Amino acid sequence: MDVPWLRPYAAWLAWLDTAPRDARTAQRLERLRQRPGAASSVPTFVPHERLPPGEAYEAFIHRTGQVPTRDNAHDAFNGLVWWRFPATKARLNRLQAAEIARLGIGGRRGPVRDALTVFDENGALLHAPPALWAALRSRDWRTLFVTQRAWWREAALVLFGHALLEQLQQPHKALTAHVLCVPMPAPPPDPEPNAHGDGAGPHPWDAVLAATLDGWSAEAWAAKPFTPLPVLGVPGWWPDNAHASFYDDTRVFRPARTPKPSEAGGAGALATL
Repeated sequence: MDVPWLRPYAAWLAWLDTAPRDARTAQRLERLRQRPGAASSVPTFVPHERLPPGEAYEAFIHRTGQVPTRDNAHDAFNGLVWWRFPATKARLNRLQAAEIARLGIGGRRGPVRDALTVFDENGALLHAPPALWAALRSRDWRTLFVTQRAWWREAALVLFGHALLEQLQQPHKALTAHVLCVPMPAPPPDPEPNAHGDGAGPHPWDAVLAATLDGWSAEAWAAKPFTPLPVLGVPGWWPDNAHASFYDDTRVFRPARTPKPSEAGGAGALATL
């Protein structure tokens, strides 16, 4: 299926589809290890029943270098993101494991693990001109998608969250990514094999992103450094958004919330992002 959100994973999906029909998802993901350019640092994918009862999923990955994998689309997309963003996924896993070791497993994840999970499940990465970033951060949807629409020719959006990729198997207008507030570098120019992130090996943004996140504190994550983006509003991502009226739906394209006085200045740790 040639849709914009799958293009960074298209070559890997095609390789996955060569597996025997009766192969389990972990086996299919392991086949990608044979693909030219595949990163050797990606952990091993194993059937989900290898996860011992009572052990946290992220702690198990960190301890064993194995990813428990169920036979469903959600975990298949998770594996694909591991292959495309191995350094970033490993960094997120280390942070999750450190929080689990520090706080244990309770009824709630806590603010740091919650933010890490939001990005892992629903995150997105964006390269865009400053005018688009400014409109996105202020949730000025009209400027972002209508007035400044031509600037999207200079932009590139890559979905990182595997749950979001799964949900987009049945697209609907309300699907919203959490864009990490770290502008990505420009993609390599055509005809570079990775020009759209769909060639062999890790995605061109993986090393840059992982290095950036290495410098982040727990407090920076706890502040949830994301901004929402209804992905089917991106020009070229959905036919209906060619009409400006598409963006009049305030149930999806919600205006920015006015912060409470107690929240003012709460994101100081992210001021330099």
